[in-house]
Amino acid sequence: MIQLQTIRSKKSVKTRQERASVTASVTVEAAMAFPLFLFAVLCLIYLLEVQAIGYSIRHGASHAGKVAAEDVVLLPFANPIKMQADIVNFIGAERINRSIISGGTGGISCFGSYVEGDNDEIVLVVRYEVKLPVPTFGSPTVKREEELRVKAWTGYVKSTLESEDDQIVYVTTTGQVYHVSYHCTHLQLSIEFVTAEEAKALRNEGGGIYHPCEKCVFGGMMAGVYITNSGGRYHNSLSCSGLKRTIRAVPLSQVKGLGGCQRCS
Repeated sequence: MIQLQTIRSKKSVKTRQERASVTASVTVEAAMAFPLFLFAVLCLIYLLEVQAIGYSIRHGASHAGKVAAEDVVLLPFANPIKMQADIVNFIGAERINRSIISGGTGGISCFGSYVEGDNDEIVLVVRYEVKLPVPTFGSPTVKREEELRVKAWTGYVKSTLESEDDQIVYVTTTGQVYHVSYHCTHLQLSIEFVTAEEAKALRNEGGGIYHPCEKCVFGGMMAGVYITNSGGRYHNSLSCSGLKRTIRAVPLSQVKGLGGCQRCS
């Protein structure tokens, strides 16, 4: 009887030891998996930010290219310092400084941009570095480069049938007014990238709330969206046609029926 109790006691001790071993193994696995899960989430957020800042840089470069296309009439060479300033002003210094761009606004370089004399094209080269989300010494970065080609503005050739005082104005495909200034804020949209929570609380310059864009918002709002000061929609995609303007320069005599813009006319 005593021997049977001894055998049972040994089995019970062995069972408890096996359970303790399994529990310790699960605890170790959980301790190893949780940091990996956090790192995976961090990488996903990082990739979204890389995509967002890349879109912003490309659209900022497009804006800077349009300005340079007009300036090249007076100064037939590329001005990388002004190009960099135009990109920063378009995106917003605050947005850039809190992004993953190494060096903030000072980390964007347009040196390497040039004007091709044969084709009258401006080649705008934007270089910057993004910080990697790796907690190591030295803060590793990855170099990125965007290149944009813009046809230089060669001026408007007046037709012999037009009067000498016929003014050049700017219109859009769907616009209801004409614009005297190419840099009118209705033509040059100031696009801002904000979080979903910020978009719900923000108001446009008219005091209205932002509604989902019918062209690029399908379902719910993404973690980050794009808005403009004068618009009434938020956008999930920076390439949405609602964030673009097709601008044409035409004589004032050809815009009959259109009124002048209240901001620039």
